[in-house]
Amino acid sequence: MHNFLEILRRQFPISNKDWEAFYNCLEVRTFSKKDIILQSGKVENYLYFIENGIIRIFAERNEKEITTAFGFRKSFFSSYTSFLTREPSCYNVQAITDVSIWGITYNKLQRIYTETQCGQLFGRLAAEELFIKKSQRELSLLELSAEERYLQLLKDHTELIQYIPLQYLASYIGITPQALSRIRKRIS
Repeated sequence: MHNFLEILRRQFPISNKDWEAFYNCLEVRTFSKKDIILQSGKVENYLYFIENGIIRIFAERNEKEITTAFGFRKSFFSSYTSFLTREPSCYNVQAITDVSIWGITYNKLQRIYTETQCGQLFGRLAAEELFIKKSQRELSLLELSAEERYLQLLKDHTELIQYIPLQYLASYIGITPQALSRIRKRIS
């Protein structure tokens, strides 16, 4: 929880009263490695902050899993379109490692928006982070080669990449596990 409060305080001032109201709306949730946090077809009811662990967001197409995003420690994640629209998610969310996350439900977040001075700032912070990640992902798919996408992921999350199975990394990059193995061999 300290990580979460620290990140919020770096972005904007938060009074003790607002923090208490916000904290009382949060739920700590833990998931074991490989647990499904959200199944596609269900409505995303949480906006999360990852205290510890790694998650992935993936879609199932033609009997294949396509990893679209990873979530790492000290970051927000959600099947955000479903969270905002209250419609079923097209994505699954899964724990890659054991994870500890702080979640706030959609209804409680709406209450925080109206009852605290920092609520709107918190919502904007989370939305901006999720938007930036999505935009960077789209640009990497348009502008970078598979090898460059892998190297960028390695650069950004060196200490964590070892915990992500090869087939998830390959899917995220948009290549086969065999092609990723060749890239890894070439750059090592």
